[in-house]
Amino acid sequence: MRFHTRKWVKPEDLNPNGTLFGGRLLEWIDEEAALYSIIQLENQKTVTKFMSEIDFRSSAEQGDIIEIGIEVIKFGHASLTLKCEVRNKMTRKTIITVDRIVMVSLDEHGKAKAHGKTEVEYVKDRLND
Repeated sequence: MRFHTRKWVKPEDLNPNGTLFGGRLLEWIDEEAALYSIIQLENQKTVTKFMSEIDFRSSAEQGDIIEIGIEVIKFGHASLTLKCEVRNKMTRKTIITVDRIVMVSLDEHGKAKAHGKTEVEYVKDRLND
């Protein structure tokens, strides 16, 4: 799994228990999945369709640095299925896992649009064309 983004847990990210608010973490995951999918599918009109069971394994506290990992599981006709792991950057302890996140490529009318992709592409490889 590739870990693309790091976040610093700040006071505004905490719940009343003084640990990272789950809703904030899910916001970060959703944004990371969207950015990853938009780049892979080369379509800014890519949206979240589904998130599977979310497994909170440990917490993060103020000052922790976390990293968000995304991996492609499957390319569909108009979709991209990902899995995600968030871990503490310093300890490598897993904070949360999401087994499946389905992102869908849309056309200008908001309908599913075939993307024609079958494997992960890297921007550096696109620049060599």
